[in-house]
Amino acid sequence: MNLREFKWTREPKKFCIQDDKIEITTEPHTDLWQRTYYHFRNDNAPVLQMETEEKYFSFVVKTDFTESHHRFDQCGIVMYLDSDNWLKGSVEYENDEYQNLGSVVTNHGYSDWATTQIDTSVKCMWYRFSRREDDYCIECSRDGISYRQMRVCHMHEGAGKIRFGVYACSPEESSFKAVFSNIEMMECQWKAHDGQQPD
Repeated sequence: MNLREFKWTREPKKFCIQDDKIEITTEPHTDLWQRTYYHFRNDNAPVLQMETEEKYFSFVVKTDFTESHHRFDQCGIVMYLDSDNWLKGSVEYENDEYQNLGSVVTNHGYSDWATTQIDTSVKCMWYRFSRREDDYCIECSRDGISYRQMRVCHMHEGAGKIRFGVYACSPEESSFKAVFSNIEMMECQWKAHDGQQPD
């Protein structure tokens, strides 16, 4: 993949794009969230994405968040269509004991958040983002070999041309360097369902 063809939504002040690596230094009070529960809307995180109309593919990236240190510091994969329609998967720092490995899906201006706690000793995570038409799957891996499912979802506005890539942000008074590497686009690894037949 030619990372220099990726385009910014909200370019950060400090970043570096090389042939095989992306570095983003987050700025304080940057985030992606819409309405649900917290009753606020944050839509100012930097997002770096490519565009495609391909209906079946998988996108893989390794994230290194060794420098994250403050509550909600995060980096991961994203599909950002517009402020009301997007999804993301990431590890969010919480405290000295645990972090939240999770995903957010936002359809028509309302976000949800699904998480599981992991130890703060984890400093790298791989993600595999897969598309089958307007349905999507997010998976994670500690080694880039064995993946486990985090989320299967439907995107109401995700049937046509989409944009996807990486993001990093620090919702509170913090900043850290997020590093993305081992970036690939490949044949869809999320296989067609072979159980109950569709209606």
